[in-house]
Amino acid sequence: MNAGATHRPTWIACLCAGWCRTCDAYAPVLDAATAPLRAAHPGLVVRWIDIEDEADLVGEVDVETFPTLAVLDADAVRFFGPLTPQPETLRRVLRGALAAGAPAQGVAPEIAAFAQRLRAGL
Repeated sequence: MNAGATHRPTWIACLCAGWCRTCDAYAPVLDAATAPLRAAHPGLVVRWIDIEDEADLVGEVDVETFPTLAVLDADAVRFFGPLTPQPETLRRVLRGALAAGAPAQGVAPEIAAFAQRLRAGL
C-alpha cells in the first residue's frame, strides 16, 4: 500500500457492563484476539463499551447477554450478537466478519442506529 493510502475504518465494539464478572474476564481475551488484527487492518478501532456508562451511544439496543460483540465498517454491520466467552469463538467470529464478504442480514433499526453513532464517534 502506498504511503498516501487511507485505511478504511473498521470497528470492533464489545458491549458489556461494569458489574459483569464475565466481562472483566473477557477484556484480556478481546485484547489478545484483536492485537494481531491491527497489522492486517490498520484502520481497526476496538472499543469497550459499558452499556450503562455510554447509554447514549448504545441507544435502544437491548443487550441481554454479555459479552455482545459488534463488528462494522463504513458500509455495513458485519456482525452483531452475543458470544460465548471462549477465545476461539471470538477469533472465528472476527475472521468471518473482517473477511470481505456479505454484511449481516436483517440488522434491526436500533442496531443500525447504534452503528451510525459509533461511526460518528459519539
